[in-house]
Amino acid sequence: MILTTEKGIRNTVEEAIENQEITDIHTHLFSPNFGDILLWDIDELLTYHYLVAEVMRWTDMDPALFWRMEKKEQAELIWQKLFVERTPVSEAARGVLTTLKEMGIDPKTKNLDTYRAEFAGRTAEAQVGAVMKQANVSNIVMTNDPFDEQERAIWFEGTRPQDAFHAVLRIDPLLNDFQNTKEQLKKWGYDIQDDWNGRTIKEVNRFLEDWIEIMNPLYMAVSLPPSFAYPEESDRGRVIRDCILPVTKKHNIPFALMIGVKKRVNPDLIDAGDFVGKADIRALENLLAENQENKFLVTILSRENQHELAVLARKFRHLMIFGCWWFMNNPVIVNEVTRMRLELLNTSFIPQHSDARVLEQVVYKWRHTKTVLKDVLTEKYEDVRSTGWPVTKEDIQKDIAAMFHENFWNFLDKDFRK
Repeated sequence: MILTTEKGIRNTVEEAIENQEITDIHTHLFSPNFGDILLWDIDELLTYHYLVAEVMRWTDMDPALFWRMEKKEQAELIWQKLFVERTPVSEAARGVLTTLKEMGIDPKTKNLDTYRAEFAGRTAEAQVGAVMKQANVSNIVMTNDPFDEQERAIWFEGTRPQDAFHAVLRIDPLLNDFQNTKEQLKKWGYDIQDDWNGRTIKEVNRFLEDWIEIMNPLYMAVSLPPSFAYPEESDRGRVIRDCILPVTKKHNIPFALMIGVKKRVNPDLIDAGDFVGKADIRALENLLAENQENKFLVTILSRENQHELAVLARKFRHLMIFGCWWFMNNPVIVNEVTRMRLELLNTSFIPQHSDARVLEQVVYKWRHTKTVLKDVLTEKYEDVRSTGWPVTKEDIQKDIAAMFHENFWNFLDKDFRK
């Protein structure tokens, strides 16, 4: 059906976005059968590190004292300072309100206990179902860390994720702290040598192969600092060159690079103390040029890197850009960056992921993203229609299905039409 008015285009875009099932390609969530490492409920929402960083601007409390408080007390402090004493206009604070509203809880009172009562008695299993249904998310891609003792034990018990959840092998310690990590690998029975030699390479690869067999991950992932360089004669450079690239190529899984985080510039804030820095895009350029049979999923934290990244994706089809990560996930930036990507890449990218660490964040991250994308896509289709080119309902539905679901699975070379 050809659409002949801007109103017709907007209605079609809005309907298509609301009806399209989503694959959330990067989260820090877990299948509910993984137990307590899946975070959910109102207190977890309020004590997420985005809001911890905010509340520290409104109190002279020693951060050490904050971290000694019980989670319930932390949540009450954040609620008081950011929701009662002030209007919750920040993206993270508004996200809590959006979540409540979209989950059928009217955010009309400033009494935190009212919301706690709404969550009481719910189970993780039921909450997962409710969140996925509300956000229309059919697949959740986890982040799975074999260096985390609690999670490691769960995998070794034989626990495997439920069908809607998919594993990712996260390898930050291997790349960012190899000198300490190799000692841990030795304790686990891997014959790592003091020197970087053939035996060490073989044993690091064996570690990766072991966890690929255990997890069956969709991709391998790492978070990197803005100083990341490649090629580089460093521990990180050697592990990437001799282990990560050969193993991911062998298994036909992407190597996902999330570039630009400066860890704990304010260590007193722990996870809330991370910062952002502009990366040197030449590292990614070199990786892509030298490894054209590998696949790379990439998101970058700095706004200043986004144009270079989009132009680079025009040159290398084995690069798939995904999402507006972390500090980029603010509506004003999502709007700007998505417009630029559409203008440079058409629909050959993945516009968003939730990056949720708390289950209910999936709700607001996708609701806010959908609101922005409705405006952006309506404008872009109207631009096309104004030239005289016919814009059809079917074309819009196809494009949105690609960006929200199919681009990811096609890039992985997996048929997943759920």
